[in-house]
Amino acid sequence: MKLKPLLLTLFLFAFTVSFAQKEGSNKKIIKFLTFNIYHGETMKGDFNLDVIAKVINDANPDFVALQEVDFKTNRAKKYDLVTELGIRTKMCPLFAKAMDFDGGEYGEGILSKHSIVSSRNVNLPYTKGNEPKNAVEIVAAIPSGDTIAFVGTHLDYKEIETDRINQVKKINEVFLKNKYPTILAGDLNAEPNSNTMKILEEKWGASYDKKNPQFTFPSKKPEKTIDYVLFSPKGKWKVVSSEVIQNSVASDHCALLVTLELLD
Repeated sequence: MKLKPLLLTLFLFAFTVSFAQKEGSNKKIIKFLTFNIYHGETMKGDFNLDVIAKVINDANPDFVALQEVDFKTNRAKKYDLVTELGIRTKMCPLFAKAMDFDGGEYGEGILSKHSIVSSRNVNLPYTKGNEPKNAVEIVAAIPSGDTIAFVGTHLDYKEIETDRINQVKKINEVFLKNKYPTILAGDLNAEPNSNTMKILEEKWGASYDKKNPQFTFPSKKPEKTIDYVLFSPKGKWKVVSSEVIQNSVASDHCALLVTLELLD
């Protein structure tokens, strides 16, 4: 008779462990990478997409936002860079044009490990004489059955913030209306505590430590934080980890890998 309480305790303990393991396995962990690929040219001055693809493959992300992407330009040897990287990484590629350039086009790219439900290309405001900018979005279905939106962009690089501020206001206007949980990733050319980032972080959650931000540029000796992964709504995502991938050959930027949990 004295064994019954012990057996009951052991049963309850086993059930609790089993339930906890099941709950842990149900977490929706998603990996996002942003990478400015410097139009496919390495820091050795050659054209080697395998070096760029290795950075992506080693990180093993679910989604990648690519900046400074050439589409069949002369300098990129008429390659469609996103498609070439898609082949090398076994991910679904998408290119979005910001402007005509050098016999081809120039803009943003996305790579996705998961099926793309829809996409759109949004032109961002810019001052005449400055470089046109855009934001490309995909809506994707992930294995958990959830649907999310992933936005990649590259903001103006000039010292004066005018264009960047107008560009993030446009991003907020368009993408904060999304009915799906949304990720914004890219080379924002804005440092923490800039007016640009303050406008974004009023509405978007930040994945970096504001007290000790990780530097992402230049790749040889990083001293600035200008590449980011942000999320909306703030309460829908939890930051699991953030890692700067420093490779001084693949690009002039470090890649940034952020792992998030999508909350119920």
